[in-house]
Amino acid sequence: MKTFDSIDKISTTENPGLTITFGNFDGVHSGHRKLIQLIKSESQKSGTKLAVMTFVPHPRKILQANASRFLISSYMKRREILSELGVDYLIELPFTRDFSTQNAKDFLDKYVLSYPAIKSMYLGWDFAFGANKAGDSELVKEHCKKTNISVYECPAYETNSSKVSSSIIRSLIETGDISSANDLLGRPFSLSGIVIKGEGRGKKIGIPTANLQIDRDLLIPATGVYVTQTSFSGMNYRSVTNVGHNPTFSEDRALSVETHIIDFNGDIYGENIEVNFYSRIRSEMKFSSVNELVAQVRKDIDFSSEFSIE
Repeated sequence: MKTFDSIDKISTTENPGLTITFGNFDGVHSGHRKLIQLIKSESQKSGTKLAVMTFVPHPRKILQANASRFLISSYMKRREILSELGVDYLIELPFTRDFSTQNAKDFLDKYVLSYPAIKSMYLGWDFAFGANKAGDSELVKEHCKKTNISVYECPAYETNSSKVSSSIIRSLIETGDISSANDLLGRPFSLSGIVIKGEGRGKKIGIPTANLQIDRDLLIPATGVYVTQTSFSGMNYRSVTNVGHNPTFSEDRALSVETHIIDFNGDIYGENIEVNFYSRIRSEMKFSSVNELVAQVRKDIDFSSEFSIE
């Protein structure tokens, strides 16, 4: 997959035509996957390349004051998944305040229709764009009548009679219902970050943890203890992850994400690791003693070790 910040940077000499779709694709959930797979199949039938147009940063970052902790996946994770789905070109348009004030028709003319080899557009069921989200699929169809571009509107993707959306998934993650969020994502929710030095308390009590430094825009699950799997250097390890403030040691500690990698004693400070979340074991608790804490964490480790990860 090739990545650009403008559709005009895609070479017309190497490309017989484009099939394109648009969206934020945050989390690249099961609905997104279904849409991309459908469009990829159609692009192959028509002999065109599949292009996905999205935005960096996510519009919410620019349009909502003090927006933080809302992204289901990082931009790099989004790239990774879209590439795996067979996307040929990813166009990440820089999203700014000025960019957001454009009306829908101007956006189409300047950022989409300026490319001469678009053959078809596929729009999601809830597609809306332009200033105040005034543009929709009907506007696109009407605006493209003067071209030879075919415009298709894809139906909503549902699972268990419920629509799949990034907002629903965010809500589930924020309440700690990781299992349900994963069902809608079609994969485990994950967090990636650099391992930084913490206070070292885990090591002192015989349960060392990797303390993650996580981008401030990434969503963090509700506080609690989770069954996880940690990946780095091409290897996967069972793990237990605590999201919270460690109230046993202090009432005013900052929120942290700390992972105990089961049966692992290596030094991974400075390493980038990915933690996949599978299920919430329990809420965060304040224990009356360190021994009581250790006993409970040992139970959490045993639970995670025996948990079925498909």
